[in-house]
Amino acid sequence: MYELLKTDGRAKRGRFHTVHGTIETPVFMNVGTVAAIKGAVSTKDLEDIKCQVELSNTYHLHVRPGDELISKLGGLHKFMVWDKPILTDSGGFQVFSLAKLRKIKEEGVYFASHIDGRKIFMGPEESMQIQSNLASTIAMAFDECPPHPATRDYMHDSVDRTTRWLERCKIEMKRLNSLEHTINPKQMLFGINQGGTYEDIRIEHAKVISELDLDGYALGGLAVGESHDEMYRILEATVPHLPQNKPTYLMGVGTPENILESVERGVDFFDCVYPSRNGRHGHVYTDHGKMNLLNAKYQDDDRPIDENCGCPTCQRYSRAYIRHLLKAKEMLGLRLAVLHNLYFYNTMMEEIRDAIDKGIFAEYKKKKLEGFKHNQK
Repeated sequence: MYELLKTDGRAKRGRFHTVHGTIETPVFMNVGTVAAIKGAVSTKDLEDIKCQVELSNTYHLHVRPGDELISKLGGLHKFMVWDKPILTDSGGFQVFSLAKLRKIKEEGVYFASHIDGRKIFMGPEESMQIQSNLASTIAMAFDECPPHPATRDYMHDSVDRTTRWLERCKIEMKRLNSLEHTINPKQMLFGINQGGTYEDIRIEHAKVISELDLDGYALGGLAVGESHDEMYRILEATVPHLPQNKPTYLMGVGTPENILESVERGVDFFDCVYPSRNGRHGHVYTDHGKMNLLNAKYQDDDRPIDENCGCPTCQRYSRAYIRHLLKAKEMLGLRLAVLHNLYFYNTMMEEIRDAIDKGIFAEYKKKKLEGFKHNQK
């Protein structure tokens, strides 16, 4: 159940109650695609860096190690030793982005595994069954991820199919949650709004799926090649047509700037690989812009990444040491940079929640964006 605690303009401050604990929103979900955060970050680390929700991927866990194996071992929470909320995405995006050979039919998608080439079929029912085996807190509906750009006719047909698939997902989840041996009979379902950059298609689809009274609503098919301004335009047009009393999730977004702009437009769930991916390449976030720790100027810099940061990395290690580790290809360097970046994102979300609580989000956003414009000394 979602409680809308406060609004500041369109920005929402909420509390989402789940069987695995309460999520304070706006929230950034830390991405652990194959049930692990890339960069040797453990679930114990996630507790230390203020992670509220971990996100894993249905497609990847289905092909390896297999969702039936994870179910046999007690579900994803037990498997990865994490007792807080987990969101699993439906596998739709990976099917459309990773599978070179695929055939879309009304029943679902036929494709070849990107790991071993074996033939796989996934449709709404299969995606729900896999996610039920994983026993995540929140399951995402199986949708078609249309290419960008796509013609208006293609987009219409694709969105209509996504709606039909969503209705099938809802029926199948209800069935799975009623079964005696289901690990998480209180699994929640989020639907996905599609429509590319066509405002009218997005709005119409938002209205249609809102009537299904789901646990939450996501916007998919954004941050796939369109400009940031186009994405913000679509959010401004679409979000008002999704239920305000349910979580609104912008999938795969994004930079700290993207998050601030999207919170202002009514979004309260986010996920993105940026903090971990950038960290593994030595790029770290601070309130004064992004730093590249591989730059020679940091080789003898004994300061922490950010002197005002409370993360485990900044409490102990210097820029010079982390740079040395990265240069020496030591995994510890990647780990320390990723821990810092995820802590930065999770702390920024805390600050956002606090600013909305106090009714000063616009002021906070302006100050934060100003800081990001500076290059780190």
